[in-house]
Amino acid sequence: MQNKWFIIVNPASGNGAAKKKWLKIYNELTNQNFDFKFLFTEYEKHSIKLIQNAIKQGFTKFICVGGDGTLHHIVNGILSLNPINITKIKLGIIAIGTGNDWIKTYHIPKNYKKAIQLIKNEYIIQQDIGKLLITTTNKTVYFNNLAGIGFDGYVVNNVNKYKKLGRLAYLVGALVSLTNFKKPKLEIKFNNKLLKGKFLLLLIGLCNYSGGGMQLTKNVNPADGLFDISYIQKISLFTILTNILGLFNGTITNHKLVSTEKTTCLYIKVLSNEKTYIQADGELIGFGNFKVELLPKALNFIVSTKSS
Repeated sequence: MQNKWFIIVNPASGNGAAKKKWLKIYNELTNQNFDFKFLFTEYEKHSIKLIQNAIKQGFTKFICVGGDGTLHHIVNGILSLNPINITKIKLGIIAIGTGNDWIKTYHIPKNYKKAIQLIKNEYIIQQDIGKLLITTTNKTVYFNNLAGIGFDGYVVNNVNKYKKLGRLAYLVGALVSLTNFKKPKLEIKFNNKLLKGKFLLLLIGLCNYSGGGMQLTKNVNPADGLFDISYIQKISLFTILTNILGLFNGTITNHKLVSTEKTTCLYIKVLSNEKTYIQADGELIGFGNFKVELLPKALNFIVSTKSS
């Protein structure tokens, strides 16, 4: 199995675009002389089971055909299995999703032919991974892009109804959610600091982009052994609306109301009675108290040489 690829296809990704494009992708993989086996996911989180079974069969080279959510579940499948050969595992992506945020950090093209050629080159980066433990339920979730609590979790909880809008789904969902979101009271510990109060959001980032192309973390390096965190406490609806462009070009992180720091672990306690949603890689994963730690250079991803 050393040179054979195992491909996981989520036919629902991109509002069904993955299913429609799969025959073309299949033919291109064949034309580029890939030796591969493929399976379709049949239900939510099925990719976790598929990749764990493939690893047990001896596969080490994988391709995700789907979006950020599919990639997130595959990463969780690998790390929750914790295989002894994890350093040999390589993971590439042919991105067909709503936001396609993770690929933007690494300049991975959305064009499937170019993405396949990139995967064929097998240029590897060892990326840091976040490990999040929801202490109230003892649930562990890994993330490869960005996690957060507060407003972004609230948006993820609401965004499904706007997914037909593509990358604009997150922006529309955010603007709609602003009118009825109530800031939770949190206690946040990191770097010997203790913050307590109402927060609009707390973001814990590894890569550059989230929410359909927004840049909400600063000085990001996915392999430096540090989280890039951003948090906002007091900010008005007017201030957010007048800084829409800054959400996408990253200048919002320079605003006086946005705090940015680097750390390796955080502890978050929810002091509000309302459900305060936690998201990881754009997936809603739960609510309540949690802690996050960084796993340095935990997984090999196939990326573009432009990102080096």
